[in-house]
Amino acid sequence: MNPTESIQFPERFNMADYFLYHNLEEGRENKVCLYFKDQTHTYGETARMSNRVGSALREVGVDIEDRVLIVLPDCPEFVWTWFGAARIGAVITMVNPLLPADDYRYYLEYTRARAAIVHESFMRPFAEAAQDATYLRTVFVVRNEDAVDEEQIAPQQTRAKFFSFDEIVSSQPSICRTADTHRDDIAIWLFTSGSTGQPKGAVHLQHDLPYNTEVFAKRTMGVNENDLTISVPKLFFGYATGTNLLFPFAVGGATALFAARATPEKMFQVIERYRPTILTTVPTMINAMLNVDDASARDLSSIRFCYSAGEALPIELYHRWKEMFSVEICDGIGSAEMFHIYITNRPEDVKPGSLGRIVEGYEAEIVDADDHEVPTGEMGTLKIKGDSAALCYWNAQRASKATFAGDWCTTGDQFHVDEDGYYWCHGRTDDMLKVGGVFVAPSEIENCLLQHEAVLECAVVGHEGGDGLVKPKAFIVARDGRLATAALADEIKQFVKSKIALYKYPRWIEFVPSLPKNDRGKVDRKILKDQGVTSL
Repeated sequence: MNPTESIQFPERFNMADYFLYHNLEEGRENKVCLYFKDQTHTYGETARMSNRVGSALREVGVDIEDRVLIVLPDCPEFVWTWFGAARIGAVITMVNPLLPADDYRYYLEYTRARAAIVHESFMRPFAEAAQDATYLRTVFVVRNEDAVDEEQIAPQQTRAKFFSFDEIVSSQPSICRTADTHRDDIAIWLFTSGSTGQPKGAVHLQHDLPYNTEVFAKRTMGVNENDLTISVPKLFFGYATGTNLLFPFAVGGATALFAARATPEKMFQVIERYRPTILTTVPTMINAMLNVDDASARDLSSIRFCYSAGEALPIELYHRWKEMFSVEICDGIGSAEMFHIYITNRPEDVKPGSLGRIVEGYEAEIVDADDHEVPTGEMGTLKIKGDSAALCYWNAQRASKATFAGDWCTTGDQFHVDEDGYYWCHGRTDDMLKVGGVFVAPSEIENCLLQHEAVLECAVVGHEGGDGLVKPKAFIVARDGRLATAALADEIKQFVKSKIALYKYPRWIEFVPSLPKNDRGKVDRKILKDQGVTSL
């Protein structure tokens, strides 16, 4: 019998109970679960505050299935709002708070959110967008003071009413009735990165996130009640929502949050302060932390393993990290469409350069353009099946049909699987380069470039040089002390030629001060492809 067949959620099911409130029944009311600045919050306090937020949302008219938009940095109010909205059966939507007004307009209209919880530091662009919002009725503003000066921060003409988060929440009872939700009710939308257009909401049901928690967090990674987590990505990103909130709460563990932007120095500071056992990170931060001047003197000994996801981890960075910090990195892949990671390396089972093996509870196929499964070792498009798959993309029927076909989700990622069952990523289908009639994975060229002593960061995209043919072009951030010259560019090209097949070397090299990143921490290749620059 497949052990995942034993994972059965009751028909009447609410994910807030699964992730938070069960801790009270299991005797953890006085256990600290949340660290923020100099504050600590127990499971009992967190449950009571979440109840108050849920009651406040109900008081202003938010009902089951109504969307609630969370526009907050990583802070206790984010946690209370997430569980409060889930408790009353509202549909959670979360966005990067660092947005311009036009992006807020898009999310407000797309989600048709009835209520939003917004930090005051983001109110200027949000309030501008709220003036045009068709469906928004209520905004709770999180700030340090209890009172909100509506004349100062609320738009003059809007249907929405603005309230102080602290004022309205503190007036509510600490008991909140759980919505009578079905395990197949809609619970949360997780947004795609929007790399090929506007972000789409992947619609998830009440049982989706708990299913992945059972098979990935608990059974594969062994997250337990003694774990304390810290994350580079922020909670609005489903990757961090899982690893840095839901997973530790599901097992009675704890998390430490910080609102500031994640920088290498900030990460070292919070790790040394809170002594986490699990770090959630991304390849760009792994590289940045390795290149801090005193990195080798920093203490990461409390960490038993790191999650890495978002994009494939270059093998060069993996070995450098292990050599410097003696901390394991478990690289894996997940998606908004599946909620979280479905292929991963394990703490005791890592094949560097690969993304590991399938998580038990999921199935994978690698198919060609005609949807036929390819032989072991051959590259094709990855498809995934598992019980955390989204129902659809909201208001995007054509895209939904292309991605969700029966039980299978087509990822759009190019992979091959080896004889031992380890999966190897070659990049997004849209990013693949066809050079001389042969497909080339930008990641292979990037991994080679990173082995050159002058290369700090790099990204490879396709470039058409005027002859109608696409060939690799490399954007490179040079290490301090190395001058970005034509001679260095030629040296790097020759280095790549000596390491991999000749046709794969970058025909053009552009030295740049930094690489553009999206809000998930990935290199934004769309910007690089559109960037008109002079190359060497």
